[in-house]
Amino acid sequence: MSTYDLEEQEQLAALKAWWKQYGNLVVLTITLAALVFAAFEGWRYWQRSQAAKASAVYNELVRATRAADTKKVRDLAGTLTQDFPRTAYATLGALASAKRHFDAGDLKSARVQLEWVIANTRDPELESIARLRLASVLLDDKAYDDALKILDAKHEASFDGLFAAMRGDVLAAKGAKAEARSAYKAALEKLGKDGSGARESIQIRLDSLGAG
Repeated sequence: MSTYDLEEQEQLAALKAWWKQYGNLVVLTITLAALVFAAFEGWRYWQRSQAAKASAVYNELVRATRAADTKKVRDLAGTLTQDFPRTAYATLGALASAKRHFDAGDLKSARVQLEWVIANTRDPELESIARLRLASVLLDDKAYDDALKILDAKHEASFDGLFAAMRGDVLAAKGAKAEARSAYKAALEKLGKDGSGARESIQIRLDSLGAG
């Protein structure tokens, strides 16, 4: 037997010994990796499927909103928040539903929809929008202290001017004119030269309070 044959047999024997010791672990590792990959692909497929279904419901909700069909909007928004809560369509649907109910004078239902968005959305900007709209609903409902609490919560910095302006509206309605003036002035400062339309509206509200 040649030296090459002896080396080959030694290598084969070593491989057999290694496989005997670690073979089960290798098989288990490969199996687990395959299962993880399959689960990940399944999860991605499920997400795509959920998004497609939620999109169809949301599109129907948009049509119902345009038709001012409040009941249908409420039902479709409920479907989105209950069956597809992790999709962006659920948040958008709840915001649309809140506006429809607000326009219809149903402040209680509008409040419920906006509170759902605040509690469930993963988008900081949409949460800030929901807080502003909820503060507006509470202002209309004359729940001034509740509105101020909503405005005190953390929000995106890009909304600072709008939050200050809404605070001014709530304080003015509450009769706290001095504090309202301060809030409106802060809003004008935070908006800077941007949002000229918003600045004009805030300035009119500030002027309506008279001199401090």
